[in-house]
Amino acid sequence: MNQRPLLTVCIPAYNRAGLLAPLLESILSQDFEDFNVLICEDGSPERVAIADVVQRFQLTHPGCIHYEENTINLGYDGNIRRLVERANGQYCVFMGNDDLLCVGALASIAASIQRQPDCGVVVRTYASFEGRPDQFKQVFRYFPQEHVFPAGAQAVFTAYRRSVVISGMVIHRDAAIAVATDRFDGSLLYQLYLVGMVLAQRSVVFVPQIIALRRDGTPPDFGNSASERGKFVPHDQTPESSIHFMQGMLAIAQYVGAATQLDVYSTIRADIGNYAYPILSIQAKRPLHVFVKYGLGLVRLGLWRSPLFHVYFVTLLLIGPDRSDRIINMIKRRLGYTPRFGAAREGQR
Repeated sequence: MNQRPLLTVCIPAYNRAGLLAPLLESILSQDFEDFNVLICEDGSPERVAIADVVQRFQLTHPGCIHYEENTINLGYDGNIRRLVERANGQYCVFMGNDDLLCVGALASIAASIQRQPDCGVVVRTYASFEGRPDQFKQVFRYFPQEHVFPAGAQAVFTAYRRSVVISGMVIHRDAAIAVATDRFDGSLLYQLYLVGMVLAQRSVVFVPQIIALRRDGTPPDFGNSASERGKFVPHDQTPESSIHFMQGMLAIAQYVGAATQLDVYSTIRADIGNYAYPILSIQAKRPLHVFVKYGLGLVRLGLWRSPLFHVYFVTLLLIGPDRSDRIINMIKRRLGYTPRFGAAREGQR
């Protein structure tokens, strides 16, 4: 293709060959044409099966899907960087290899980009599901209407934590290429680095439409590459790996603040504390002494500065994660979006 499409849907592939076909079907059935698909397979044991699935779709959609196999296992962060490097769209739309794109998603993304010519990042609304994709567990919507923050500190700290989930995230490709680095390989958070650096120069758009569906219940598959080994454990989310993840999240925020000369680190740390419930609940079913030790590890990272951190921790201790989840889901359903606390609320216009 000589002319650059508006969007390249980028899929970091590692195992999960059985879930690739539904993902590709959700992408290729979109009511939008100015896009292509790029898949980078990262040396997984299921490489042959993944290639077979891709070949079947290439036969029915010639010229639309580009497939590459990495010569070595780059890991999550390296593979995201590789996808950005190899994409030829003006914007990269990232999709997790076990998730789904919603009907009309690409058209909604394109419309938001066209309304905001200096758009650097689109933060999507997404929903989680387990089993049937039409039965949502939760919806993660940050503003009830489309919302734009111009380039600068407010854009960075409002988008930062809300960009952890990769599926449906959109980043300006050339702006991401300009700041590429391997400094944070092994953090599983390269997209946060890109979001921070790109939004120092470009605006962010939050879209209220559900763009992606995140599949719950599939075990994580990190810890296989050289950069991830010893930090993450394949098929498990240990307390130690969760602490390492949070250390990376804060280290990237600190670096972005220094590199862009934007005062964002303390605000991002406060925002993470204000919304620390999922960070805590992910380990809340562990034995009590393990969970308490994990909570103290987060305290040492500075999250104790948020009063809400203590509320979440005590609530999980007293009533457990299942009942806590139900309460939070009920609040979100009644509001229609995730409540906004602290700096993120101050940024609303």
